[in-house]
Amino acid sequence: MVIEVRPATEFDDVAAVVGPKNPSSNVCFCLSYRLLSSKENVALHGPERAERVRGLCALDPPPGVLAYEGDEAVGWAAVHPRADTSFAKNRKIPHVDDLDVWSVWCIRVRPGHRRGGISHHLLAGAVEFARGHGAPAIEGYPVDNRGEKVDLTMAYVGTRALFERAGFTKASDTESVVSGFPRVLMRLDLG
Repeated sequence: MVIEVRPATEFDDVAAVVGPKNPSSNVCFCLSYRLLSSKENVALHGPERAERVRGLCALDPPPGVLAYEGDEAVGWAAVHPRADTSFAKNRKIPHVDDLDVWSVWCIRVRPGHRRGGISHHLLAGAVEFARGHGAPAIEGYPVDNRGEKVDLTMAYVGTRALFERAGFTKASDTESVVSGFPRVLMRLDLG
């Protein structure tokens, strides 16, 4: 299996990985952390969420990266400057310094393609994407699950081990907890 990671500029491919099966559903569409205002996140419903993501895909930089196996989008990683996300004001995830870091906060692999290392490709692609856009460093906020199983619906944040394998190091503890596990701030300097 050859995996290629590319910028998420194709809305239909983003929708295939993180969009709802029912277009009128009010699911995340990976907007929860991307929107600066929780009011906006709650106010966007069904097709409005899709249109917001379609608009983000047309921006430079787009909202993340996609993993492809051939022509099929099989995975997604949300990656963007932290200043353009809710992590800019998140009270549970600290800022360790004043660098204009990028954040990677969601890694999702489509069912039927899991357990093949695609999340590793996605994280590496997110790092290269941030580096290519001049990021001085990139952060992630995975769970420190100590090898224990993470509920699949909450596994999108990644695990500390995944980030460590990609060269990230723990920069700080956080006050955030996902699926009963503490989240840690992992960082990779890109300078």
